[in-house]
Formats: sequence, structure tokens, C-alpha cells
Amino acid sequence: MPAPEWLDTETYPFAPHYFDAPAGRMHYVDAGAGAPVVFVHGNPSWSFQFREAIRALQSDHRCIAMDHLGFGLSDKPKDFSYLPVDHAHNLSLLLDSLDLHEVTLVVNDWGGPIGLSYALDNPDRIARLVITNTWMWSVRTDWYYQGFSGFMGSPLGRYLIGHRNFFANVVMRQAFGTKSRLTPEIHAQYLAPLATVDDRRGSWVFPRQIIGSSQWLASLWERRDALTGKEAALVWGMKDIAFREKELNRWIDLLTEPEVVRLDDVGHFVSEEAPESLIRAIRGNTAAA
Repeated sequence: MPAPEWLDTETYPFAPHYFDAPAGRMHYVDAGAGAPVVFVHGNPSWSFQFREAIRALQSDHRCIAMDHLGFGLSDKPKDFSYLPVDHAHNLSLLLDSLDLHEVTLVVNDWGGPIGLSYALDNPDRIARLVITNTWMWSVRTDWYYQGFSGFMGSPLGRYLIGHRNFFANVVMRQAFGTKSRLTPEIHAQYLAPLATVDDRRGSWVFPRQIIGSSQWLASLWERRDALTGKEAALVWGMKDIAFREKELNRWIDLLTEPEVVRLDDVGHFVSEEAPESLIRAIRGNTAAA
């Protein structure tokens, strides 16, 4: 299948791969060879977010980065739920088909609970966690998330996201710690996959589910002990408007002596604003001898 006209194949020069999930075809990158690194994105992102890390690591790692249904180069089916639990099921089906072991799992935003759901179900396949600005617990009682989820998941929020591409156009820009790092050329690669109202359903469902999926999120946290002893790095944008030092400290309390990298001038998308810091954390003990 040819690349869409809007895709910058010089910046994102990866051969496409596809997996047939029950509700549609999922696109993913599978580049390089060696110890596997799996990248899981959130909203309103896609595997493009991790292009710099993949380019740097593919010489000695097998880099796998999928696009959730409704995002990036994956299908955007009208009859899919777009619930996080169903995205997690799709990810599990894809990774099971690839039969990976000794995985370094890299997660951001909704990629946190979605990717870590796989880790909780398959702890023997996960060697290392690299966690950037995300969470994995219910925030039902947190007014900060109640307000954001309530507004973005409301009829007005649905209108703004559906008709104005508000999440990719406005919220994403505000989530950068240094706004100039989101250049018009790079921003275009996030706006283009969400070109129509129908394309943006997933982008609206995610913020609504910050509260709506509280039961599922709580069920993940109940199983958190499966992650406690894993080798882990926390690479955190300290200027993030979504996940703050409060959430970082919760991860520090859970994990066993994690490497902690605080990036003072970086916001939500560490892979965009500080790819070198992310790459160093990913390499950890996974670099080829």
C-alpha cells in the first residue's frame, strides 16, 4: 500500500507493516534487529512520535511501534469502541503474533495503561520498562482529571475535537514544554491522520475515558506488584500539563530503584522534545554487546 501523500518519508522512512485486528487493520513499524523495543503511543499521537528513537536504535535493536486503531496509518473503523481496554486487547494480539521476549517497553500517555496492561499479563516477556509521562491507576477522585475529562468528553468537547481537531491542533501544542519544538512541519504529521470528523472519534474517546475507564484502570493498579521488581527508567517532562511530579512520585514509590531522569524544560512528549534522553534510557542494559 503506498504511503499517503502527506507523509514525510524522509523524517519517517520506515517500511509499513500491518496486522489484522478484529475491528480493522493496524499499522506498525518493525525495523532493525536485536533486543526488541516496543513503543506504545497515546492521544493524539502515533508511531511517528518515536521516529528519532527508532532511527537511532534500529542498528542494534528490533524496534516495534504500532498505531492504535483510529490513529496514524491504521484503519479508523466506525464501529470500533475505541475504549482503552479494547486498544489493549489489540496490542496484545499484535505482540502475541510477534512472539517477543526480553522486551524493553516504552510508554507515554494512554500508551502507559495500554502497554503496561500487556506487561501485567506477560511479565516474563518484559525485561525493562521506560515510562514517560503517564499513569496506570484510577483518577476518579482527582478534581484535576475530573475537570479535564468532563470537559473534553462533553458534547462541547466532542464538537471541538470532531469539527476543529482540537486535541491535535490545540491540546497537543499546549502540552509541549517548549512550544517552538513543535514546528509546523512536525505538527502537520499529527494533524494529517485526523483529517475528518470520522477520523477523530478515537481522539475524543480517550479523554472521556480518563474517568470513564476508572474501573479498568483500577484493575491494572491492583496488579501492580508484577511490575515492582522490573528494571525501569522514568524519563519525565517536568513541564507537562497532564502528568506532573505528583504522578512521577507515585511511579518512584512503586518501582524498585528506577532510574529517574527529570527534564525541566520538557513537557508531555519526551520523545519529541528530548529524544536523546529517551534513547539513553532505552539503551540501559539492552544495548548489544
